Amino acid sequence: MSKVLYATYHDGNLVLDEKLDAALEGQKLTLILVETESPSQSELEQINPSHEFIEWAQQYSAKLPPEYKFNREEIHER
Repeated sequence: MSKVLYATYHDGNLVLDEKLDAALEGQKLTLILVETESPSQSELEQINPSHEFIEWAQQYSAKLPPEYKFNREEIHER
């Protein structure tokens, strides 16, 4: 089994961001430590390219009146 977990090193201990499965109790595990940095804003945008699309699409969105109700059958009649 392989799983990526995140932890913080504090006072000589690794503090996991989430608990391990109880089935792992008593088992030996192999850890591979990789130091991570907080991603910059440009790196976050590369990870989530839909961010640019959402910003682009929002400029074309229309405000609907509060009483508007979508009717699929009415759309198909057109």
